[in-house]
Amino acid sequence: MAKSIIEKAPFVLDFSQIKEMHDIEYSMTYREVDGKGRYLYWDKFKYRVHDGDDSQKAWWAVKFARFNIRKPIILFDKDDEPFYYALPDSLQAKLYTISERSRQGITPTDTIRQEYLISSLIAEEAISSSQLEGASTTRKVAKEMLAHKRKPKNKDEEMILNNYLLMQEIKRIKDEELSVDMILGLHAIATKGSNENGNIPGRLRVNDEIVIMDRDDNILHEPPKYDVLISRLQRLCDFANERHLGEGNGEFINPIVKAMILHFMIGYEHPFADGNGRTARALFYWYMLKSGFDFFEYISISSLLKEAPKQYTLAYLYSETDDNDLTYFLYYQADIILRAIDALFHYLEKKSEEFEALTEILKGTSLAETLNFVQKDIVKKAIKHPGRVFNALEVSVDYDISANTARKYLNALVEYRLLVRAKQGKLITYIAPANLQELLKSYA
Repeated sequence: MAKSIIEKAPFVLDFSQIKEMHDIEYSMTYREVDGKGRYLYWDKFKYRVHDGDDSQKAWWAVKFARFNIRKPIILFDKDDEPFYYALPDSLQAKLYTISERSRQGITPTDTIRQEYLISSLIAEEAISSSQLEGASTTRKVAKEMLAHKRKPKNKDEEMILNNYLLMQEIKRIKDEELSVDMILGLHAIATKGSNENGNIPGRLRVNDEIVIMDRDDNILHEPPKYDVLISRLQRLCDFANERHLGEGNGEFINPIVKAMILHFMIGYEHPFADGNGRTARALFYWYMLKSGFDFFEYISISSLLKEAPKQYTLAYLYSETDDNDLTYFLYYQADIILRAIDALFHYLEKKSEEFEALTEILKGTSLAETLNFVQKDIVKKAIKHPGRVFNALEVSVDYDISANTARKYLNALVEYRLLVRAKQGKLITYIAPANLQELLKSYA
């Protein structure tokens, strides 16, 4: 039996206690969230009870309020108890903000921002997701490996490359229905070359010798038995594929909530010997893209999860410990997504400002209308880093264009004397000259 590292709440909601515990004043005072809109678990809630109030009665009132708005789903824990979630106003507000910011993030007229949403941002998610799993390769080395498409030198680099390929696969299959085979395929990509804990890429675990533990060897979670995994994953697929659009008298589940639930459930089922976290995040992205949130191709949640892995773990523990209430995880994930969107907007703003500065330099020169966006951005990088070396493969990956197109753009910059062509073995490279700003002035 798993030993929880969090304090267990004094009870689950038991209606046989209604005469003893129900108090109308408590029910009016203590709702599903606190005064700041927070969905607190017992270990934090008990310290925020009003002076003189009975903390257990107050908790009972909170649980009763949550029961009245909860929505069970057709997914069950290993004891066949259903999972459920609630949507208090504060959580609905977060979901609404995510939807709105996703829509307003990139508009058809915002061409600079749109141009900067390039494959390098997907590489960022690949790197962060791997680091969350334990890879220690630096960002500089990782991005260099992805940009030059060189083979990984070690397990860390292999994990990063796998995650990059995983993101590409998610884009390819986003319109397909979820199946157990698809989950296995995503896992195979995520863990290619890994045999940690006896892992076989694309294969479910074949024993129950796996538990999730913290650094102090406390058992956090014992997943369902291996011999029921196929049927449990099939139920998860059925849940994912069902149209929860509220049509007729049907059930409506917000697609963002559904994507979060898929993420949670892979972590709960823990169907693989290794790579469960990467597979869980892959399913989250898959469902977001499938639901029309194309903007999420560029949102990196792993980098933020990596900053506070303990909070990620607690979100799981609270949900599993408190009567299978997924709402804790939904709040946590919503906050992570909102922070990730803010981080992307900040990135885009910074890059837009840098590009506008270059536009100002080119204003009045014949190059202003001659160079395209990619060429201008290469020049911007060249000004910032004299002596920087470019090559066609790197540019093709960075801007999601063919190597031939990248070579054409670079050769044009050589003709304008804005880059210097050189040869390193068989590789043609393009070097940023130190006097680039002076060269630009000559086109005035």
